Amino acid sequence: MATRKSSASDYSEASIRVLKGLEPVKQRPGMYTRTENPLHIIQEVIDNASDEALGGFCKNILVTLNADGSVSVEDDGRGIPVGLHPEEKVPTVEIVFTRLHAGGKFDKGSGGAYSFSGGLHGVGVSVTNALASRLEITVWREGGVHQLAFEDGELVQKLKSRPQTRDDKRNGTRVTVWPNAKYFDSAAIPNAELQRLLRSKAVLLPGVKVTLTNAKSGDSQTWQYEQGLRGYLVEALAQSSHAEPLIPLFEGEQFAGRDAEGFAEGEGASWVVAWTEEGNVVRESYVNLIPTPAGGTHEAGLREGLFGAVKSFVELHSMLPKGVKLLPEDVFARVSFVLSAKVLDPQFQGQIKERLNSRDAVRLVATFTKPALELWLHQHVDYGKKLADLVIKQAQSRLRSAQKVEKKKSSGVAVLPGKLTDCESDDVSRNELFLVEGDSAGGSAKMGRDKEFQAILPLRGKVLNSWETERDRLFANNEIHDIAVAIGVDPHGPNDTPDLSGLRYGKICILSDADVDGSHIQVLLLTLFFKHFPQLIARGHICVARPPLYRVDAPARGKKQAQKLYALDDGELEAIEDKLRKDGLKEGAWSISRFKGLGEMNAEQLWETTMNPDTRRLLPVSLGDFDLTASESRFNMLMGKGEAAARRAWLEEHGNEAEADI
Repeated sequence: MATRKSSASDYSEASIRVLKGLEPVKQRPGMYTRTENPLHIIQEVIDNASDEALGGFCKNILVTLNADGSVSVEDDGRGIPVGLHPEEKVPTVEIVFTRLHAGGKFDKGSGGAYSFSGGLHGVGVSVTNALASRLEITVWREGGVHQLAFEDGELVQKLKSRPQTRDDKRNGTRVTVWPNAKYFDSAAIPNAELQRLLRSKAVLLPGVKVTLTNAKSGDSQTWQYEQGLRGYLVEALAQSSHAEPLIPLFEGEQFAGRDAEGFAEGEGASWVVAWTEEGNVVRESYVNLIPTPAGGTHEAGLREGLFGAVKSFVELHSMLPKGVKLLPEDVFARVSFVLSAKVLDPQFQGQIKERLNSRDAVRLVATFTKPALELWLHQHVDYGKKLADLVIKQAQSRLRSAQKVEKKKSSGVAVLPGKLTDCESDDVSRNELFLVEGDSAGGSAKMGRDKEFQAILPLRGKVLNSWETERDRLFANNEIHDIAVAIGVDPHGPNDTPDLSGLRYGKICILSDADVDGSHIQVLLLTLFFKHFPQLIARGHICVARPPLYRVDAPARGKKQAQKLYALDDGELEAIEDKLRKDGLKEGAWSISRFKGLGEMNAEQLWETTMNPDTRRLLPVSLGDFDLTASESRFNMLMGKGEAAARRAWLEEHGNEAEADI
């Protein structure tokens, strides 16, 4: 029998490769950590020490920059368990450093090692190990000293134990990491960032001493704050803006008790807030001690709480001038804050945990901050009126700038399409237009939107493939005509300088089903914008909304109420199911429903998952790594009528990279 030679385009059983152990991290380090420098993989080790301190088991954290380029992190916590894991029959400390999705953070049940921790994804220090040329661990625990070592993520020195000597009586862990330079743009750890990180840990762990030592220079710095967030914000404001707060700092903390409805015991937040009239604002937020520089739902909750309290004070004292409407950004514009939230099961965007995505955190922080500020303002009416004046000035300034734009575009206004459901606001920078697939989804979107600043334009069926349509023939298509008129910008080419003064919305969001047909509609609309409205893409006005594909209904368990969880795709669904298992739910205790389309979502679900600025996922459209020429040739190959052969060849080459949606 003749054997056929395999070609490059063959797609067979052998084409499927299973990445084992830490291989996924080494193959795609950027999915798990920041690759500019190794600070984040060191932070994972520091976070573990901080979690011990958060639980009340550790009083000292020592970070040493060693002369040979390695970094040591030492704590006096309980020490990582070193006995054999009951299921895996391998030393537990070895599992922590070699298995993705393994760790004490998943055990949230009663008596779990960490009730609150920064870990959710469970990759943590195993990523540190994967991207280190060498990693050494010493654990002092239960009267013994236990040591093991890894190189390139592989165990090279098995666990060795000896009894502690009289001079060595202690508990704790020391991890020394030699980052592997080949995974990072620069092997140097940015000192200023490391100092800021360690200082923030000390702030959030009052009484814990955090020390940074440079073995090369002999320099040493120690941070220990008894005053916590307040002292930190006062110091940061003095350094960055030199502006005096308008009113005394608003600070507080509140955590849910055993009988709290809707929240787990211990969930809540500490905060300190300052309003200044000038200078830079200082904003820092944390979730279970993890810095969240990109903010997230806990910051949205703080904004909602502050806005609700100030608005009710202004209304109670009838201070609002005629024609002025307060918005959350008016209250938040001059706010500096440090916010530290405690969330039982934090869900972060991406592995590096820069942004919190947990939807419940909005309600959690808003519920605790709004009544506290309302009470404070009513007890200090003079300060409340000073703050109200500042906020009203912000609103008036915003209205004036919006009116300037309105005057410019008032001449020659086209009649808006009849099926457009417009928004009330004239503030172009804030307004959003959703191009929604289908009338039924359009109905849910109309009911679920915030009519103040969100407009809806439902589209019937597939939009025309406009790649080869001449500009003067575009308006023969009703859908394209309606889109152009609603947006308020005429079609133009890449080298034109179109008049954008008529632009009616700062964000134009493509909202289609999370399936293959929805993706096709996205491509057709992106083709239209790329070919005939390129300046809207260049200026960042075009976005793609990302509705979830699945909804998971989890029953009530313990103190947790029944939950509705949403997953964008199969990967997120798997992560949610994994988390529910770790929470102690039996397989099959939860139900999964797949949204066949947006029309299946009710207005409330569509708002919560896809349209609410605080909890949605919106993908801005840009050319990314491609230049204009490369993007044009790719679009031409995909959308050109005469490009069938090139398309077929491209699909044969890349078809195995797609996940079939059957």
